[in-house]
Amino acid sequence: MIKKKQGFLYSIIVLIISQCVIKVAGLIYKLYLVNKEGFGDSGNAIYASAFQIYAIALAITSIGVPNAISKLISAKVARGDNKGAYRTFKISFVLFGILGFIGSSVLFINAHVIACNYLGIPEAEISLMALAPSIFFVTLEAVLKGYFNGREKISVTANSQSIEQIFKTIVTIISVEIFGILSKKNTVTMVGTAALTTTLATAVSFGYLYICYIKSKKEIWKEVVTSSEQKQERIRTIIKTIFWVAMPISISSLLSAMNRTIDAFTVVKGISKYIELEQAKIQYGILTGKVETLISLPFSFNMAFAITLIPAISAAVERGSYKDAKSKIKFSMLASFIIGIISSVFLYLFADLLLKILFPKASAGANMLKLSSWSIIFVVMTQTITGVMQGLGKFKTIIISMSIGCIVKLFLNIILLNIQELEIYGAIIATLTSQIVVCLINVIYLLKYINMELKTKKAYK
Repeated sequence: MIKKKQGFLYSIIVLIISQCVIKVAGLIYKLYLVNKEGFGDSGNAIYASAFQIYAIALAITSIGVPNAISKLISAKVARGDNKGAYRTFKISFVLFGILGFIGSSVLFINAHVIACNYLGIPEAEISLMALAPSIFFVTLEAVLKGYFNGREKISVTANSQSIEQIFKTIVTIISVEIFGILSKKNTVTMVGTAALTTTLATAVSFGYLYICYIKSKKEIWKEVVTSSEQKQERIRTIIKTIFWVAMPISISSLLSAMNRTIDAFTVVKGISKYIELEQAKIQYGILTGKVETLISLPFSFNMAFAITLIPAISAAVERGSYKDAKSKIKFSMLASFIIGIISSVFLYLFADLLLKILFPKASAGANMLKLSSWSIIFVVMTQTITGVMQGLGKFKTIIISMSIGCIVKLFLNIILLNIQELEIYGAIIATLTSQIVVCLINVIYLLKYINMELKTKKAYK
C-alpha cells in the first residue's frame, strides 16, 4: 500500500499507463467479439443497446460518486480533518451501497419491458439481466475510488481499472468460445455471456479495492487518531453535503450517458423505416462496436487529466495555493488540446487502414469513422474543463452545457434520421454538432470563471 500522497504529474502518468493497459486489453476484447463468427455487428448492436441502458443506471447510482467523494475527501484532508474524511467515506459506502442494490434490482426486474418496449431489441433482455448485478458492485467501487483519489493515491484506482479490464478480456474470450460451441454460435447466448463477464469483472475489481482498503486500515486509523480537532458533523449534515456535491456531478454524468443513449432509442427505429431491420441493427452495431471503440481511445487517455484535476484543484484551493491550481489547469488544457488534434487527424487519415487491420472479417465503417473522428478534439477539451469546474465546485456550468447538448442531439436525431440519404450519418452529424455546442459553452464559462492570464484569485473563491 502506498504510504504517501502522489504528485500531480505522477498521478497523470500512472493513469495514462493504466489507460494504455485498459485500452489494449479492451481493443483485444472488442476485436475478438466483432470478428467472432455469430457475434459480429449484429451482436454488437444487441450488446451496445443493453449497455447504454446499463450506463444510464450507473449514471444515476454511481458515475458521479468517485469525483464527488474525491472532492470532499481531498478538501478535508487538506485542512487536516482526516477523521472527518474517514467518516464521510463510511457514510458514503453505506448510502451508495443501498442505492446500488436498488438500481440492480430495478434493472433486473424491468429488463423485459426495457428491451421490448423501449429499445425495440428483444434479444437485449438477457444482456440487461446479466449486467444488472454489476450496478451494485460498481457503486461500491465508486465510493472506494473516490476515497483513494481524494487521498491522492491514484495508483490504487488505476490498478483496479486495469485488473477489471484484463480479467474481462481474458474471461470473455474463454467463456464466449465455450458457450459459442455449446449454443452452436447463437448470437443472443454469446452476447449474454459477454454481459455476464462484465459483471464478474466489476466484482473482481471491487474485491481488489476492498482488499487495498483493508490493508491500509492501520495507516488510515493512524491518520484519524492524529487528525486535527474539527467539529464533528452530524450524519444528516454529511449526507446532505454528499448529495449536494454528488448530485450535480451525477446529473452531468447522467446527461452525458443520455446523450449517447439517444442513439440506442432512435437509430434502429429511425433508419429501419427505409432499410431492412436487420441491416439497421448492423449499421448501429458498426457505429457502436467499431467506430465508437476507436474514437473513445483518446478520451480514456485524456481522462487522466480530468480525474487528477478534481482532487488536485480542490486541495489547492482549500490551502489557498491559487497559483499551483492555475498552472495545473493551463498544463492540462494544453495537453488535452494536443491529444485531441493529433487523434482526430490520425483517425481521419488512417480510417480505412485501421478498420481493415483490426477488423479483417468486418471492416465496414470507414466513412463513419472519418466523420466521427472530428468529435475527439471537442470531447477531450470538454473532459478537462469538466474536471476543472468540478474541482472548483462550479457544477451548474456542467449541467447547463450537458443539458443543451442532449437537447441538440435529440432534436437533430429526430430530424436527420428521417432523411433517407443520410441514413445513420444523421446520428453522427447530430452527435458531432452537440459535442461542439457543449465544448463552446464550457469554454465560455471557463473564460468567465478562470482568469487565464493568472492575475487574480477571485475565480477561485
